[in-house]
Amino acid sequence: MRRIDNDAIRAAGEIRFRSEYDYAVFEYVRSSKVIQSVERSGVKLKGRVLDAGCGSGGTALSIAEEVSFAVGLDLSPRFSDAGTKLAREKRIRNVAFTQGDGLRLPYANESFDVVLSHSVIEHLPEAEAYIAECARVLKHGGRFYLSTAPTLSLAGAHLPRLRVPVPIHLFLGRKLAFRAFVFLAARAPWMLKEQSSANTFVKLAESGREKEDDLLTPVTLRGMSGWISRSPFRLISEQRYVTGFFKRVIPGFLRPFFLEIPVVGDVMVSQIECVLEKP
Repeated sequence: MRRIDNDAIRAAGEIRFRSEYDYAVFEYVRSSKVIQSVERSGVKLKGRVLDAGCGSGGTALSIAEEVSFAVGLDLSPRFSDAGTKLAREKRIRNVAFTQGDGLRLPYANESFDVVLSHSVIEHLPEAEAYIAECARVLKHGGRFYLSTAPTLSLAGAHLPRLRVPVPIHLFLGRKLAFRAFVFLAARAPWMLKEQSSANTFVKLAESGREKEDDLLTPVTLRGMSGWISRSPFRLISEQRYVTGFFKRVIPGFLRPFFLEIPVVGDVMVSQIECVLEKP
């Protein structure tokens, strides 16, 4: 199992927004966590693997070191000067990158043994169409690893952090909170915990631009279950990771009860991790 180096992940994370290449390096280093989660869930990385929403390409490169061939796809060609450069440096040749739409994957039916989707589905306008496309390109008996975070959680809100840890999206609503962070990034960046190298809001504000909201589909625990139940897949396992705060304040035997309460469960969970199989 791939070893996780938290110090290296933290160091790469602090400068990940300095450039697309730096973000690719961050993805490559952080991929140890993704690969461990995949392996822990029971999915065997083998054969041809598709990273369906690869970003700068670092995770796809890391996966290529584990399998016969890996493909990274993203709507934006962020990987063109980042993942490809890192691939040359790492001498990884069994990888390919494609610019393409996750709602219309440019691959033939049953092209892959495994499809991975890590923190992608919330950035697409049609979650169920994306899941159906991932099923189409997956071989029968193949596995789909799908992970994301509820929009109401700190991880799923995709917002910066204040120096004073207040989850303002829970009080203002996520859209208004987003506008508030755009304002703070431009007018009072000192109020934010992350600096520009780790914060796209501040980085764009420093260059005279404004962050665009790329969170297109709100994610909830119930919504996720509905997408899966209506999909061509069979659910193999689902894991809901509760944030450290709620682990400390809510006893373990009570957590399942709270997780089933709409909104409450969405705030408590930092990551939903699902393994699906194509019959």
